[in-house]
Amino acid sequence: MKCPYCANPESKVVDSRPADEGASIRRRRECLVCHKRFTTYETIESVPLVVIKKDGSRQAFDRSKLLGSMLKSCEKRSVSLGTLENIVSEIEQKLQNEMEREVTTVRIGNMVMEKLKQVDEVAYVRFASVYRQFKDINTFMTELGKLLDEK
Repeated sequence: MKCPYCANPESKVVDSRPADEGASIRRRRECLVCHKRFTTYETIESVPLVVIKKDGSRQAFDRSKLLGSMLKSCEKRSVSLGTLENIVSEIEQKLQNEMEREVTTVRIGNMVMEKLKQVDEVAYVRFASVYRQFKDINTFMTELGKLLDEK
């Protein structure tokens, strides 16, 4: 870390502690040449996720949109908001860990359906009916048949 006073690239860490509720680390450093102290902050570099929509347009990943769509499918069901927030966090974390900068709505939708199927089957079918754009009762029944076959 370059000293802000003399521009020497060498310094030593004197003190280190968490900052911003654990989101970063505050470090007190001392220059090895001029012996002046200065503070630096270390934070995690996050890769911005871009979602590729079905029409080919791109927009930033928005966890509130994902949570909102899941809330609609879980309306009047016994699925807690905390459970849905955990699912959104798991999906977002998995996408961040893959280090892909762009992800399709198809991939996100499949991840949501996989999680909802484990939590509440009715919510899963509701989400799938909107996400897969069921055209008629036959496609709806086909999806229900798949769900029953898995049991």
